[in-house]
Amino acid sequence: MEENNNQNTSTPANTAPNNLLVPLAIVVAGFSIAAAVYFSNQNQGQGNVASKGSAEQARGNVPPVTASDHILGNPNAKVVIVEYSDTECPFCKSFHPTMEQVMNTYGKDGQVAWVYRHFPIDARHPKARKEAEATECAAELGGNAKFWEYLSNLFKITPANDGLDPAMLPQIAKDIGLDEKAFNACLASGKYANLVEANYQGGVEAGIQGTPSSMILVNKKLANTIDGAQPYSVVKAQIDNALKNN
Repeated sequence: MEENNNQNTSTPANTAPNNLLVPLAIVVAGFSIAAAVYFSNQNQGQGNVASKGSAEQARGNVPPVTASDHILGNPNAKVVIVEYSDTECPFCKSFHPTMEQVMNTYGKDGQVAWVYRHFPIDARHPKARKEAEATECAAELGGNAKFWEYLSNLFKITPANDGLDPAMLPQIAKDIGLDEKAFNACLASGKYANLVEANYQGGVEAGIQGTPSSMILVNKKLANTIDGAQPYSVVKAQIDNALKNN
């Protein structure tokens, strides 16, 4: 708007609309900020998205659970939760204790099993792929139990978003009782790079586009999805529904 320099032409009729513009602009700006905060909060705690999409799109082509998977709990459980995860994803870090709580509640009596699969999002977390290989080296040296122990310790220690010092990878192995020298040799060999990539490609085939993304299998069939780092109450409700209605 051009400024009017003629002081004598101002009238109440001309100034009233101008006076209204300021409070109107404030209202509009306030609404815009509130909307931005709302939608930002809607995204908090949900997931690390590689590209537009979510676990809701994973409605088929989920690679079947086999003996080569890392399974916590009863492999023959009625409900199996298959999680695709990135070790440097902050949402995966927050979701890991939720799944541990699930297993403490439902895993002891064999109702639920948890399958962990690697889905490192290289564009965001370049370190995650090597960390995934590190968990596989832990499994080689100590079996499935050490895989889960190493994974849990890694999630506890990493600040996420590629904040973990790679020097901590052998330290975690040492802390859980693995042979540090053998671990370093395994990790340096890169022998599990193809396995991690196979996990990733299986996730792509299943429609995974962000982490964490989890599928609830009931009697080996896809029944529902857990989209992002949902709180325990939400996951529990889905499990209870699956156990009751299937």
